[in-house]
Amino acid sequence: MGLTAQQKTFFDTFGFLAFPGAFKDKIEMIQAEFETIWTQNGGGHNGKAHDGKARSCIAQFLDKSEKLSGLLEDPRIHDIAVDLLGEDFNYMGSDGNFYAGDTGWHSDGWTRGIKHVKFAFYLDPLTKDSGCLRVIPGSHRIGEPFADQLQAQIYKLRDNWGLEHGRDVPCVPLETQPGDLVLFDWNTKHSSFNGSKRRRMFTVNTSARYPENRLQDLKDLISGGARFWVEEPFGEPLMRSATKERKRHLEQVIANSGHLKEKVREAKEKMLEPSRG
Repeated sequence: MGLTAQQKTFFDTFGFLAFPGAFKDKIEMIQAEFETIWTQNGGGHNGKAHDGKARSCIAQFLDKSEKLSGLLEDPRIHDIAVDLLGEDFNYMGSDGNFYAGDTGWHSDGWTRGIKHVKFAFYLDPLTKDSGCLRVIPGSHRIGEPFADQLQAQIYKLRDNWGLEHGRDVPCVPLETQPGDLVLFDWNTKHSSFNGSKRRRMFTVNTSARYPENRLQDLKDLISGGARFWVEEPFGEPLMRSATKERKRHLEQVIANSGHLKEKVREAKEKMLEPSRG
């Protein structure tokens, strides 16, 4: 499932794409594996039950299931990643979540020159009134006045430009049903409002391959993952079942993760629990 020229242009211009029903044939498997992983890991954050008061997060989520790991070879993920990021794209990791309540406006990164794409699976029906993803089109285009002004203001203007609520910020709400696929550039400003206390979502994170002169940036990004207290870049089930093609997309991250264990040790000294996101 590659992208058309129009779809690639749309993504580059607006910073997101949506594919209704793209994984309808696999949604029962995905939901079952999702619930199994949470059950095996205590039901909520850091091995404790999810209380619905805050987000619960599990890092290396897809990696914990051979069936979910197989999504990396599915043409609906693999071929889109190739079209947006190149034949040698990186798999950067995965997280599984029970969201609770609102998530304010933010970007997952702010990286110039190296594209990162997040593939998101929402496992419950979501509308603009019940916690669907909202995006600000064009907010990912670093170096352009609109995107740069948003980046400069959005974390400072707690009054949302004088609007009553963050949900009133001009945006596109991406309403979804289980089996839909949504993807967006890490730089894209996004949010969610009015969600339930147990909103299920997991992601597949990818990037273009880093050039040699940007490897320190990759190492710094990997260091940021230490806040999840995961000492290896990828989980054992994902590695055990890796095909030759999958290994191609793991190689660069593995080669630049030698410092991760020490970063996790440092994080544990400062944090009471692993990060919730």
